[in-house]
Amino acid sequence: MGRWLIALMALPGLAWAAEPAAQAAKEPSLIGGGMGGQLLQTVLGLLVVLAVIVGLAWVLKRMQQASPRGGRQVIDLVGSRALGPRDRLVLVQVGDEQILLGLTPGRITPLHVMAKPVAVPEKAETVPPEFAQRLMELLGKDQKDKK
Repeated sequence: MGRWLIALMALPGLAWAAEPAAQAAKEPSLIGGGMGGQLLQTVLGLLVVLAVIVGLAWVLKRMQQASPRGGRQVIDLVGSRALGPRDRLVLVQVGDEQILLGLTPGRITPLHVMAKPVAVPEKAETVPPEFAQRLMELLGKDQKDKK
């Protein structure tokens, strides 16, 4: 596949290299070709190069999306807790095993392998903080009083 890609990328270059020689054989008296012709050729060449770059980016994106397992993840993030501005604790699930990792800017350290996996609730209820609740009461905007 890599050889095909290189060959496809080389074809436009070969065509452009052969074009000036063919033009010189047809019109030997023409030296410059004019500023407009050179500008047009430069702009068209730039557009072709940009089109090739966009096409290759599209192909790479499509190739990366195709996964052999059908998109199923093997490693899953269970939970995370910030310890500081750049340090974290992360609990990951790998198969049937859960591992607690310590993350720092330059290092990932396994801290503990859980003997019994931690049960994670599907959807936790959000409880309003006491400060927010008290502020709402003071401002007279408590939802319970309005019913």
